[in-house]
Amino acid sequence: MNAPKIWKIIPALLVCGAVGMASAKLPAPPPVDPVKAEEAKKKAAETAKKDADDLAKAQDRAANHYKKQKGGAKATTTAKK
Repeated sequence: MNAPKIWKIIPALLVCGAVGMASAKLPAPPPVDPVKAEEAKKKAAETAKKDADDLAKAQDRAANHYKKQKGGAKATTTAKK
């Protein structure tokens, strides 16, 4: 290939620029208000609990459906608390 020298240098410069930007230091995050942080933590915990409950219900439905289709062990239902 007889490409001009500039076309061989440009990719190297782009890689160097990308590495330089990726390794640049970010500014320190602003101080966090303890009250807001506690509220966010509680909200995240509630969301995680709800997601875990929804996942468990979906897994139970899938297992019951599988048992009905395959004629395996009798399907069980879980009582709501």
